[in-house]
Amino acid sequence: MSSFNDFNLSEEMVAALAEKGFTSPSPIQALVIPEFLREKANIIGQAQTGTGKTAAFSIPIIESITKDGSIKAVVLTPTRELAIQVCEEMYSLIGKRDLRVSAVYGGASIEQQVRNVRKGSDIIVGTPGRIMDLMERKVLNFSNLEFFVLDEADEMLNMGFVEDIEHILQTTNQEKNMLFFSATMPSSILQIAKKYMGKFKTLKVENKELTTKLTEQIYFEVREGDKFEALCRVLDFEQDFYGIIFCRTKVEVDEVTKHLKNRSYAVDCLHGDITQSQRTKTLAEFKEKIVNILVATDVAARGIDVNNLTHVINYSMPQEAESYVHRIGRTGRAGQKGIAITFVTPREMSRLGIIKKVAKADIKKQDVPQIKDIIKAKEEYLQACLGEIIAESDFNSYNALAKRILGDNDPQAVIAALLRHQYQDEFLEESYAKIEQNRSAVSGDNVKLFVTLGKVDGMNPRALLDVLHQSCKIPGRKVRDIRILEKFSFITVPLDEAEIIMRKLNQKNKKMVEVAKS
Repeated sequence: MSSFNDFNLSEEMVAALAEKGFTSPSPIQALVIPEFLREKANIIGQAQTGTGKTAAFSIPIIESITKDGSIKAVVLTPTRELAIQVCEEMYSLIGKRDLRVSAVYGGASIEQQVRNVRKGSDIIVGTPGRIMDLMERKVLNFSNLEFFVLDEADEMLNMGFVEDIEHILQTTNQEKNMLFFSATMPSSILQIAKKYMGKFKTLKVENKELTTKLTEQIYFEVREGDKFEALCRVLDFEQDFYGIIFCRTKVEVDEVTKHLKNRSYAVDCLHGDITQSQRTKTLAEFKEKIVNILVATDVAARGIDVNNLTHVINYSMPQEAESYVHRIGRTGRAGQKGIAITFVTPREMSRLGIIKKVAKADIKKQDVPQIKDIIKAKEEYLQACLGEIIAESDFNSYNALAKRILGDNDPQAVIAALLRHQYQDEFLEESYAKIEQNRSAVSGDNVKLFVTLGKVDGMNPRALLDVLHQSCKIPGRKVRDIRILEKFSFITVPLDEAEIIMRKLNQKNKKMVEVAKS
C-alpha cells in the first residue's frame, strides 16, 4: 500500500490524517489496518517501537466502532505518559465524530477521572492499576466491548502487569476483537493470546534502523532544576539555531515558552489547547523564521513539514523509544545534517538505556556548553556580523554623528560603551546562572547501581556476579567497581546492562536495585 487512500477509509479519516501530515502508511499500519478492516481478525502486531503502532490500532477502531452509550474499546498501556499520548493521538484522528476518549492513570485525581468517564466514554485508555481501581468502584464496565487493545505488551510483562491484564480480560465479554502490539513477543504474552484470543493472526515487521545517520544524537546529564539554564546555554551557543523543543505536557510547554520570551528569544508554542487559527499562524511564522524556536508537545508537533531544522531538543525526556524516534526525525532531513539533544536527569538514565537499545541509537554524552565558550561564540558572531556590515553597507550618513561621538573620547571606550548599551550584560560571565556539576552515579555510558544484597545475604564479589549471571545473563566482565557492604552493595555496569539488571531483579522485589544516589 502506498497511500491511506488505498484502505477505503472514510473521507473524515483521510482528512484527519492529511491534517497531521500523514499520507503514506508505515509498514505495520499497511499490514494491520486493511487486515482488520477486511476480516475483523484478532491480531498480534509485532514491530519495533517507533513504527506507528498507535495509529495502526486507532484508525480501524475509530472507523469501526459503534456508539450505544457503553464502553466499546479499551486500550491498556504500561505508563501514564503513553496513556496520555494514545488518548491525544486518538482524538486527533476522531475529527468531528461523536466519540469520546477518556484517559485513566495513576498519579492523578481519581475523582476527576471518574467524572470524565461518567460523562460518557466510548473508548478508555489507561494503565492496568487505575483501570482496576475504577472497575472496583463500578465506574468501568467492559461487558459490551468491541475492541480490546494491549499496547507495548512486552513492556507490560517487564513491569509485572501480566496478572492485572488477565484480571481485566476476565471481566470482558467474549464477542470482541483483540489487538496486541509489541516490539518483541515473549512467551507469557503469547500464552495470554492463546487463552483469550482463540484464533489470531501474527503480523510482523522486520527490524530496521530507525534513526537517520544525518542526525548527530547527544545527551546532557542535568539536574531537573538546571534544565532551563542548560537550554538557554544551548540556544546562546548555537547562533543559527532553528529547531523544536519538545516538552511532555501543555503546562510545561507554556512555562518554557514564557521564560524564553522573558529572556527575549524569538519563540512560540504548540499544544492541544492552541486553536487551529493560532496553530496556522504560528507554523507560518516558524517556517518563515520570524520565530526560530518552537516549543511543542509530541502530538501537537505531528504534521509539521520543515526540512531545514538545525536542532531538536528533548527538554523532557520521551517516555518511550517511539516518541524519541518521532521527535529526532524532525531534523536530519532532505540530505541536511541536524543535531538532536536530550536532557537526561540522573533518575532517567535507565530509560535512556532502553531508548538506545530499542531505537538502535548511538546517543553520546556531552557536557553542557560552558559560559566562556558561549561568550566566545557570541563575540565571534558579532565580529563576523560587523565585518559583513562594513563590507556591504552604506553608512556614510552616520559619519558625522560618529565623528561628534568620538570627539576627544578614546575610540575603544566609545565602542565599549556602545556595546554595553546595546548588549547590556550579555558578554559578562557573571550574568549567566551557574549549573551545578553533576556528581551522579552515571559516568559516560556507565551506571552505578545500588543493590539490596550484602554480606548478611552471603554476598561476596563472586557470589554477586553469579546472581547477575544467573538471573540477568550479565557476563562478569561487564561489572566493575564491586563494593560489598553489610546489607547492600554497589556495582557499575554499562547503561544497557543496568536496565536489564533493574528489570530482572526488580520483578521479584521492586526496590531490590536502583540507580545509586550521588
